[in-house]
Amino acid sequence: MSRVWMYTQESGYVSQQSLVGFTVEAIDGVIGHVDRQQDQPGRQHLVVDTGVWVFGRSVVVPAGAVTAIDTDAQTVKVSSTQEQIKAAPRFTTDSQTADDDYLSAVGNYYLTLQCPIAP
Repeated sequence: MSRVWMYTQESGYVSQQSLVGFTVEAIDGVIGHVDRQQDQPGRQHLVVDTGVWVFGRSVVVPAGAVTAIDTDAQTVKVSSTQEQIKAAPRFTTDSQTADDDYLSAVGNYYLTLQCPIAP
């Protein structure tokens, strides 16, 4: 797996830090809150509950897309726009977070965006 599945040093992430419940902000506004997170090396990501914003669905955001974490404000900022996140490969079941094909599709999608993710 590529670095898209790892937090950057600049993000402020601390190993094993729980981000569950944090508000997630895209470049152009709030997209939801962290519902679950995966800290397995090489597969770090957030499952973000978008609420009614994207018809009640959740999205997977790779850790490499996280640009800043503010523990005091309980916010996570990501390097994508709301539309880019909405257009990401659809997340439907938790089993996808262990599916190499699905994770590869998500990782490749985020790598094609103009995000500061090192390949």
